[in-house]
Amino acid sequence: MKLPPVDYEAPESVSEAVELLAEYQDEASVLAGGQSLIPLLALRLARPAVLIDINGIDELSGVSADDGWTAIGATTREYVAEESRRVAEAVPLLAAALPFIGHEAIRSRGTIGGSLAHSDPAGELPAVARALDAELVVRSQSGERVVPAADWFEGYFMTSRQPDELLVQVRFPTAQPGTGISFLEVARRHGDFAVVGLATSLTLSDGVISDARLAFAGLADTPVRAAAAEDLLTGERPSTELFAEAARRATDDVHPPADLNGSSEYRKTIAAALVRRGLQAAAGNAQERQ
Repeated sequence: MKLPPVDYEAPESVSEAVELLAEYQDEASVLAGGQSLIPLLALRLARPAVLIDINGIDELSGVSADDGWTAIGATTREYVAEESRRVAEAVPLLAAALPFIGHEAIRSRGTIGGSLAHSDPAGELPAVARALDAELVVRSQSGERVVPAADWFEGYFMTSRQPDELLVQVRFPTAQPGTGISFLEVARRHGDFAVVGLATSLTLSDGVISDARLAFAGLADTPVRAAAAEDLLTGERPSTELFAEAARRATDDVHPPADLNGSSEYRKTIAAALVRRGLQAAAGNAQERQ
């Protein structure tokens, strides 16, 4: 299908972009990688009056480190982050999740900020951001504000970004020594949306779990943190029995949607299996980062 008629703007700076967003408000859509927006336009599921193309804004791209955080510009291509040694060393959970996003052709255009702004609850990056308590930096003509990932995702394809705000950067905490990670998902085929996905991070100190993070994709309208399981794990030594109980607690209170990919109970069964496997894998590779 052809795209609907739409005006096009290509600002060359963040200040120009936020000026346009202030002018057009809800009538504007921001074009980054376009891997989600262009299909929505073609299917007439999105009908903005104007596209604001931010690909020409150089300051929105790149990876940097500062004071315990790894900052990634919103238009940084997913494939660039996937190939970045800095990302692999500082945010290994993100590096592990990136290859699960679509296919290489998708990741060569798709952007880190675009995925998080799109807020697909089955997406890999929202689960990673939620697991790691990432911070999302947005800018408007009124200034800049920092939004914790816990407050960013509000529902299916909904975020707390206001119409006049532009997502400019995402900050991930740098992994501590002794942190092991795992990203797992079940999909009908590689590159398809996850039926269920799980981002796992465990930090071990003297063989004891000092920090545990579990975030699901595909179980609700936003990424879901398994807080009860995290509380159970903290302060304990890794074991098969502990991980089995964590899997039970992680799925006790979730009520996944049913669709053509499977029933609610099927998703819960997958989720429990991913917790067991994810924790075992994360505990194993935590030893390599001591």
